[in-house]
Amino acid sequence: MRAIIQRVTAASVTVDNAVISQISRGLMVLVGIGTDDTASDASVLINKILNLRVFNDLVEPEKMWKASVKDIDGEILCVSQFTLLANTTEGNKPDFHRAMSAESSQVMYAAFLDQLRQAYQTEKIKDGRFGAMMNVSLTNEVGGKIQGYN
Repeated sequence: MRAIIQRVTAASVTVDNAVISQISRGLMVLVGIGTDDTASDASVLINKILNLRVFNDLVEPEKMWKASVKDIDGEILCVSQFTLLANTTEGNKPDFHRAMSAESSQVMYAAFLDQLRQAYQTEKIKDGRFGAMMNVSLTNEVGGKIQGYN
């Protein structure tokens, strides 16, 4: 499994000009599922999403990289994104053979969301619409410095 995890102040998914999902502060996660991915891979990814320390400390906000999405009581918006498995090493046309088939991927993605909801707070987990043409909008929460760098 592959994921792109973005710290956001807001994110939403629109299908057919209607917002179907939205969150405020938290994480926007694009999830790609490969042909060889397993439930164990999903568990590892869920643990990483929930415990990745990408937010400022709650007590001392000037301290970066101290809090997880759970620590800030944030929301998570997940979107299935098979293009994360694209192989672009040869030519200019992406090869998607490493992406799991749509039918199998839909089952695994649904199980991934269920497990994520069980591991966190059901009402804090939102998602797009599997297989739909979605417009994803997000406002990144950027800034801060990495210790040792300017």
